[in-house]
Amino acid sequence: MTTHTDDAATAGLTLLGNGPRTQPQDALEAFPNPHPDRAYHIRIESPEFTALCPITGQPDFANIVLEYVPGPRCIELKAFKLYLWHFRDQGTFHEDVVNRILSDLVTAIEPCWARVTGVFNVRGGLYTSIVADHGAAALATPYPDLRPSRW
Repeated sequence: MTTHTDDAATAGLTLLGNGPRTQPQDALEAFPNPHPDRAYHIRIESPEFTALCPITGQPDFANIVLEYVPGPRCIELKAFKLYLWHFRDQGTFHEDVVNRILSDLVTAIEPCWARVTGVFNVRGGLYTSIVADHGAAALATPYPDLRPSRW
């Protein structure tokens, strides 16, 4: 099997690779978009997101979905996972955390378009979903939910 590593593309990535790089991180890492001349969609889903209720301190669980059309950079997956992990001990409202994730992503990768959706598990008999968008609405994903049915 042949592997291809572009040193320019991986320069600056510190969380990917060998070693004990599994601590929560509050920073995101990115790599150059390998196809900057094309508007294509990337969808990343994290079904195990946790944060704390800022009032009760009880855990809130959510499925976080990131969809974006990359600009100059793409988000590195392990860095994104560790970034999401850093919220697990933070007290934050659902509305705030989804918008913070989007703001941090926009700063890190400058996407042409991005959407972060947080689908939070039931709390007090209520389900909460938060959707935050950035960028050109014409690029919004035309695709239905791509997940296989889990029910």
